[in-house]
Amino acid sequence: MIETQVARDALLRLQANIEQVIHGKTEVVCDAIVGLLAQGHILFEDLPGVGKTTLSHCIAGSLGLSFNRVQFTSDMLPSDILGVTVYDPDKHDFEFRPGPIFANIVLVDEINRTTPKTQSALLQAMNTGEISIEKTTHALPKPFMVIATQNPIDTHGTFALPQNQLDRFLLRLHMGYPGAEHEREILRDNRMAGDFSMIKPVLSADELVSMQKAVQDVKIEDSLVDYIVRLAHASRESRAIEVGISTRAAIALQRTAKAKAYLEGRDFCIPDDVKNMAISTLAHRVQPVEGFQNEAQKVGSGTHLVLELLEAVSVPI
Repeated sequence: MIETQVARDALLRLQANIEQVIHGKTEVVCDAIVGLLAQGHILFEDLPGVGKTTLSHCIAGSLGLSFNRVQFTSDMLPSDILGVTVYDPDKHDFEFRPGPIFANIVLVDEINRTTPKTQSALLQAMNTGEISIEKTTHALPKPFMVIATQNPIDTHGTFALPQNQLDRFLLRLHMGYPGAEHEREILRDNRMAGDFSMIKPVLSADELVSMQKAVQDVKIEDSLVDYIVRLAHASRESRAIEVGISTRAAIALQRTAKAKAYLEGRDFCIPDDVKNMAISTLAHRVQPVEGFQNEAQKVGSGTHLVLELLEAVSVPI
């Protein structure tokens, strides 16, 4: 098991390595690392061209992990992702040919561009780290992470993710546009798009797995557990929220709070760990009542609801 301070130093190197390419997005980079440590999957909901794909490449490259990118389209089939069993005439037998899901980090571009049938092909992989093809179960590489992207504005020819699939994503993150100075830095770099030559592995897969195990042992006091429970119950009683925080969502918030504490070099959680991870962990899991949001509030209504919960529920001292 890697000691907390040693892990902190290693994770700072990982963050600095990624930020050689991703300028001015320290909070997003840290949250993505939290997702890695908590063994979760990430949904990037943002406009095209703000660095979602680049960040995914940087994470994989910084860890020396295998990486596959899948561009979702309306005609894609589940077998295009999972793989297919074909007959080998030389062996006189069927053999399984794995699809792009068999990688440590899988980037799913524009997940809402494909049909619900193909979207659902990811569910077992994201939930259990394995897939089933024709009654045979195949384990996926470890560590395993799905990073999906979707455009929140363009709705033409898209299929919105159902709530049960949104719930499979541990975090929903937003890159946003860079500030003016950071955008100047990006332009001054004068590198071709897709040039990740600066990114070298600074952490091994085995070290990451060891850290993921250590995160599970991070201590969280009963008062903080009660705080998470009170947030969940407050969401279920709110008049503005149609679908409140589920038990699985409460567990997810506990996991991300532990990972946040570990990233900060602590082996125990504090209230700020819960508060700092609440929006990215919970906002995509709450649904407002019909008519609660107007057109201007559609994007970000979940964030607004979670902020109201954080203000309404007292923080343990």
